[in-house]
Amino acid sequence: MTDPTARVTVPGPARPPAPAESAAPTVPAVPTSSASSASSASPDPNDNRRQVLYWRLLARLFDPEEQASLESASLAVVEDIGLPAALLDPGASVDSVVQRHPELAAEFDGLMAPEPEEDDARDRAAEVRRAALVSKVLLNVFSTGSGAVTAEQLARWQSDAGWLERALGCRPGDLRGGRAGAGGVGATGAGAGGPGVGPTGTGGGGRTPDLSRLIPAIGPELGSLEAGLVKRMRLREVLADPHLAARLTPSMSLIEQLLRDKDNLSGVALANAKSLIRRYVDEVSAVLRTQVEKATVGDIDRSVPPKRVFRNLDIDRTIWKNLTNWSPEEERLYVDRLYYRHTSRRTTPQRLIVVVDQSGSMVDSMVNCTILASIFAGLPKVDVHLIAYDTQALDLTPWAHDPFETLLRTKLGGGTDGTVAMALAQPKIAEPRNTVVVWISDFYEWRTDELFESMSAVHRSGAKIIPVGSVTSAGRGSVNPWFRERFKDLGTPVISGHIKKLVHELKTFLT
Repeated sequence: MTDPTARVTVPGPARPPAPAESAAPTVPAVPTSSASSASSASPDPNDNRRQVLYWRLLARLFDPEEQASLESASLAVVEDIGLPAALLDPGASVDSVVQRHPELAAEFDGLMAPEPEEDDARDRAAEVRRAALVSKVLLNVFSTGSGAVTAEQLARWQSDAGWLERALGCRPGDLRGGRAGAGGVGATGAGAGGPGVGPTGTGGGGRTPDLSRLIPAIGPELGSLEAGLVKRMRLREVLADPHLAARLTPSMSLIEQLLRDKDNLSGVALANAKSLIRRYVDEVSAVLRTQVEKATVGDIDRSVPPKRVFRNLDIDRTIWKNLTNWSPEEERLYVDRLYYRHTSRRTTPQRLIVVVDQSGSMVDSMVNCTILASIFAGLPKVDVHLIAYDTQALDLTPWAHDPFETLLRTKLGGGTDGTVAMALAQPKIAEPRNTVVVWISDFYEWRTDELFESMSAVHRSGAKIIPVGSVTSAGRGSVNPWFRERFKDLGTPVISGHIKKLVHELKTFLT
């Protein structure tokens, strides 16, 4: 696993504290020359305190062994500013710290969110306190150790990663390649709304981070760390123990491992694996269904007479049209005609063909798009077909409405030959003008020219083709540049990034 510490950015001046004074309860200012001291004011001692904490963080990230002088100096700083010593314990999760000291929960929210710098108004004492909290979150997330990982350790890391996302001003799960905005992959315990914690994790005085910058920079690294931890788990042993399996928090990395290993599981282990996949599918489905349902399905069709039932009664229009029947003497309005609202919408039967590359590099997109296909399969007058392929193609249309059953029938890995999938997809295009083909792949194909020519033929027939490179919350993934350029020339550029892009494209076509 790539060492994530090389990507950690630590604010503050980059000069280490003086070794002789580092163990003192109060860290003094860095000595300066007589010339510089004569021309400027003495440095604030809080600058050195902050530097001690950050140097200790860097030392622990690159080497898990304690540096005695930095540890003692950091402990003195933390105690001096009234924070608990547990902040320096790498074995203590953020959840456990917040449970013992609930007043700190609000300080973690938005802790690292961008804010305008006003050097003249800097509160250096507050910066020391902030450095201690930031160091805790970064150390817990980016120092993952080595060796086997237990279910409890994975759940703790996922919770700490949720606290890091909250510190950046996001909701748990927003920066990882899983359920963006779904409440968090690892939002458990205090991390999911414990004592003194707001439900959205977007504190910090209303500061909003620039997600377009944070997601590409941090999201993929968090996803990579989580995937590394899952790979180090003795997953079969954990799944065979109901108590350990119950501690697992479903995530994209975990689902990938379960899908890869499902053929080797049986009995209790297989039942627990299916339960975890079902939980993850249900949670992602809830998020995607909300995105799909935000748009209406078709325009009002006024050529169809309104259904004359009470719920469609247009009271305002009925009163307005019958005002001529008002009787001043009796102070009554006589209604001789009722008016109803039109509720029928123009909908044309549409066919949606989803073709998914099930090779290992496309797991997250496959899971998301399989779930998305099932949601569209539930819409009125949308005929959904689902095809998965590697070097062979499998028609999963009979199970398109149930993403759980669909995923259990997939077999991840292998090569990539899209021509076998096209052989299944083309006969399904009966009415090209009412058909959209969503093709999810990184397009590193074996028969590139042959596949692209068949896709061009589908496009020329009048069917809409939507090539998709990746549809994760982090937008991570590469696409064959040869295909990317040719799709662009064809007028059907590859969609890569947030799954909302694909939802928008499909809703535009189907409504």
